[in-house]
Amino acid sequence: MDEEYDVIVLGTGLKECILSGLLSVDGLKVLHMDRNDYYGGESSSLNLTQLWKRFRGSDTPQENLGASREYNVDMIPKFIMANGLLVQTLIHTDVTKYLNFKAVDGSFVYKKGKIYKVPATDVEALKSPLMGLFEKRRARKFFIYVQDYDEKDPKSHEGLDLSKVTAREIISKYGLEDDTIDFIGHALALHNDDDYLDQPAIDFVKRIKLYAESLARFQGGSPYIYPLYGLGELPQAFARLSAVYGGTYMLNKPECKVEFDGSGKAIGVTSAGETAKCKKVVCDPSYLSDKVKKVGKVTRAVCIMSHPIPDTNDAHSVQIILPQKQLGRKSDMYLFCCSYAHNVAPKGKYIAFVSAEAETDNPEEELKPGIELLGPIDEIFYHSYDTYVPTNNQEEDNCFISVTYDATTHFESTVVDVLDMYTKITGKTLDLSVDLSAASAAAEN
Repeated sequence: MDEEYDVIVLGTGLKECILSGLLSVDGLKVLHMDRNDYYGGESSSLNLTQLWKRFRGSDTPQENLGASREYNVDMIPKFIMANGLLVQTLIHTDVTKYLNFKAVDGSFVYKKGKIYKVPATDVEALKSPLMGLFEKRRARKFFIYVQDYDEKDPKSHEGLDLSKVTAREIISKYGLEDDTIDFIGHALALHNDDDYLDQPAIDFVKRIKLYAESLARFQGGSPYIYPLYGLGELPQAFARLSAVYGGTYMLNKPECKVEFDGSGKAIGVTSAGETAKCKKVVCDPSYLSDKVKKVGKVTRAVCIMSHPIPDTNDAHSVQIILPQKQLGRKSDMYLFCCSYAHNVAPKGKYIAFVSAEAETDNPEEELKPGIELLGPIDEIFYHSYDTYVPTNNQEEDNCFISVTYDATTHFESTVVDVLDMYTKITGKTLDLSVDLSAASAAAEN
């Protein structure tokens, strides 16, 4: 281990694996280590025996749940936006060849105790029971404006400079009602609170466009795709990419202590008495706990069921967003369901997750509005984890630390963090202008 590396990456969570793949492709010499004996870190997928061991402390799940090995239960459940940043990264690195994706059946939003399909286009807006007749017309006009908006074509701007006008101002121009704003802002633009309303509208409009374009890509019921056998496949696919480009992987390495020189710069990592030298360290917050601060907590329920979620047209995979205002919360609640259709459970079994930023110390009570939508549950597990952000100055210590995974059930915020870290590590912006049709082929295989 006494070689010198450009970068040592600690932890094999998805963010760290994407980065080690990208850095290896760039020609950097990368050593990737993990204290665990499996890939994925916090973002791993567990079989039924592992799930029981983690949450019940025993190795013997009930027999009526089916074979343990047929379960792949994501610890950080997220769907992938079909035209989003993660797909662009997958195509850019050609990692699509290691994975098979399948479209997600449905995308729904919660309003006053019921769930509704999310309308994303002018045509869907006219059909949606979410809105009354006049509101449908107003929403249709808004959707047409968003669909036609082109940053490079001033004619499509209707005299509005979206880098200066706020989302609130653009919404009031179309006279949309609060409930409509709720589903557009939270279920389409995927903002997890209402802060976006007072920020420049350009990001809001781009997010809605991304949703609509992703929805059109696979002609499915949602804009999302998801890998067969669950998300545990993703870190391994990027790890393979890194290995193809000369990256070295070492699992089951105890301790993994980052070493610093007299001026506080990271110079290597020691494990089991051996030190590998490096110029930079990339890691998740658990490896450098003195350089991060706690900013919140995510609370989640993991449920095993024998039926699809009611009122979702028997969808085998679905996302439901419960906007904060509908629940009197400060941030949204997310419901994610997948099943044997994506090879993550035995035939006839469904796995549902209810996730939120914790606002109380009582997850059972806090997650109730989401759990009540599920119908009968075979088994339920609760877990919470603290979320951290780095507090260090990367230029001074050469340590690049990722942000803990949030409660959202999609990957956009995760990849933004990865791309930001890539730029800080390399001084370059990753060019993700790729041919998205390559993803269609990968998803349809």
